[in-house]
Amino acid sequence: MATYALIHGAGGDASYWHRLVPELTRRGHDVVAPDLPVEDDSAGFAEYADVVVEAIGDRDDIVVVAQSLGGFTAPLVCERVPVRLVVLVAAMVPTPGESAGDWWANTGWDAAHREQAERDGRTLGDGFDPREEFFNGVPDDIVAEAFAREPRDQSGTPFEAPWPLPAWPDVPTRALIFRQDRFFPPPFMRRLVRERLGITPDEMDAPHVPALARPRELVERLESYRAEVWASAAAR
Repeated sequence: MATYALIHGAGGDASYWHRLVPELTRRGHDVVAPDLPVEDDSAGFAEYADVVVEAIGDRDDIVVVAQSLGGFTAPLVCERVPVRLVVLVAAMVPTPGESAGDWWANTGWDAAHREQAERDGRTLGDGFDPREEFFNGVPDDIVAEAFAREPRDQSGTPFEAPWPLPAWPDVPTRALIFRQDRFFPPPFMRRLVRERLGITPDEMDAPHVPALARPRELVERLESYRAEVWASAAAR
């Protein structure tokens, strides 16, 4: 049995994982999926990590799964608890001293985002449309359920401070990117992961929110990574 610690993205909450959690618990795993204090202007990534670490408690065999902005928090958790595996799910990858606010320009996200829209035959408007960007391919009932919830306002505080670690932690890390992701397009993510982590990401069919679109397939990927890392450790 493992402990899966699930870190949601910007402006989200634990409900993002609600289709994934039953799939993991049916396999006998423990799951923690805390709500991060995204609306709290006094909270940055250190405070986000506090919440995740508190939720983990004294559990062991920890797999941290980070969605999108969660890529900034996951390594901070690794510095404080004995994480055995990190899985990045359509996740941002920071470099030392880089703020989440600077990440977008540093990585060339805007051009990549616009190029993907052109490939899709879409025109980007002045405002951000989460239905268009995130929920393509998500079942209609799941979309309706998501938009029936009261939206959370993401504080800008986590985007201001430099990411504090000197390097990515020495923890086995896997990156999973998504072929229908309009927000973090696959060509952009392939380059980002290779340049910043030195690994080749795996790919699957899903939009930016795979835990809502394809939870069972996502769990299969997570479990394959876990089995690989556990087997490698046992062979030493």
